[in-house]
Amino acid sequence: MKKSTISFAAFVLLLCGLICSFKLSPGDHPTLAIGAKAPDFSLSGVDGKTYTLSSFKNSPILVVVFTCNHCPTAQAYEERVIRIAADYKNKGVAVVAIMPNDPQAINLDELGYTDMSDSFDEMKLRAKQKNFNFPYLYDGATQSVAHAYGPIATPHVFIFDQDRKLCYSGRIDDVEKPSKTPHIQDTRNALNDLLTHKKPTVATTKVFGCSIKWAEKEDWKQRARDDWAKEPVKMDKIDADGVKQLMKNKSDSLRLIIVWSAAGGASTADFGKFVDMNRMYRRRDFQFISINADGPANSGKALSFLKRSQASATNFIFNSDDKDKLTDVVNPTWEKAHGGLPYTLLVEPGGKIVYAKQGAISAAEVKKAIVDDPVIGRYY
Repeated sequence: MKKSTISFAAFVLLLCGLICSFKLSPGDHPTLAIGAKAPDFSLSGVDGKTYTLSSFKNSPILVVVFTCNHCPTAQAYEERVIRIAADYKNKGVAVVAIMPNDPQAINLDELGYTDMSDSFDEMKLRAKQKNFNFPYLYDGATQSVAHAYGPIATPHVFIFDQDRKLCYSGRIDDVEKPSKTPHIQDTRNALNDLLTHKKPTVATTKVFGCSIKWAEKEDWKQRARDDWAKEPVKMDKIDADGVKQLMKNKSDSLRLIIVWSAAGGASTADFGKFVDMNRMYRRRDFQFISINADGPANSGKALSFLKRSQASATNFIFNSDDKDKLTDVVNPTWEKAHGGLPYTLLVEPGGKIVYAKQGAISAAEVKKAIVDDPVIGRYY
């Protein structure tokens, strides 16, 4: 029997998957106890303002949600947090979201469900995209507020009364998938109790979501990079019929295909972006395939570039110097655009092309197209 092995990068993803179902429990960063006073903070918001506890002094009830961009569970709850903020705005309830993760502690292979990580600039983009109706604050630089509150996962809700004593700590509701109706609206139930001058019937619940990315995990990124650098890189020959079969995509995966040249320009400038995307999404129903169009005589140069780029994906070189044959089988639209390189495509199972771009790409645009495609998706 062949002995199975697992790379460090794969191990990190497996561990992340286990942690993403983490339940409320004591640890190195203890969670604030019911009845405790809300720790003060001073954090920058995506709107350019600085917020403290006193910024919400006119609201008898304060909801603090620790959440982030990249976590699939956090993304699944974004619309529900928006609705809670809207439904309770005129009832004396303020909602504020805090991003607790250190962006430098997040590995590429922990970003398999997202087009954005957790940097402050990306928070601004996410808030604008989703039209957040609450302040979205950045704690990633020091994580001092996260240390004080002790969130277990994203999202984690803390509700404070008029005296800013903690009355509820836990989940938003009991159903993660946005397409399904929750059975227990824990956060809303706690708010409704407080609005009728009662203590929440349920003061704590278990939390599910992605673990907080504490700064002490930063060394994982270097270890993952070292591991990726050891992965073998190869390039096989492919003919027109082979390319035609690739475009038919009889697999169950979304295919990101780039036709490129090692001669320079946008092909080589953008290639590292595709390597990163492969590391982000390859544990899902996703394949990255590169096809070099420089011809058999230039295979050595193309392979050398792939090795320098650590492109341990599926790589081919077209076995003919006749580029018209290549454009003919890839996409007729590309042929009309004179076949310029690079050429990037997203191909769904069954061969439907859902994204095609000649020339330089926007990595943000391609990543959004990937996770917004139903083959991949943002949620578990």
